[in-house]
Amino acid sequence: MWDAFLRWLLFWRPPCQLRRVIVNFTHDSSEALEGILWSARGHWVILRDVSAMKAGQPPVPMIGEVVVHRTQIAYLQVLP
Repeated sequence: MWDAFLRWLLFWRPPCQLRRVIVNFTHDSSEALEGILWSARGHWVILRDVSAMKAGQPPVPMIGEVVVHRTQIAYLQVLP
């Protein structure tokens, strides 16, 4: 029984992890990031395949991973 519980812990992940999300910031409501929530560890959220979005402008693709501190995030929107 203990082995099954440990396997469940190792494979469990938050429901929004590895899904496409929109990160809305606390400092500016007209800017956001859209990408795949790759990891959330400690105070940091790591996104991959990211596009920077600004109101009234087309999304701008960003190269590599983007790391955002949790205190800068107002909320996450999980896309269907």
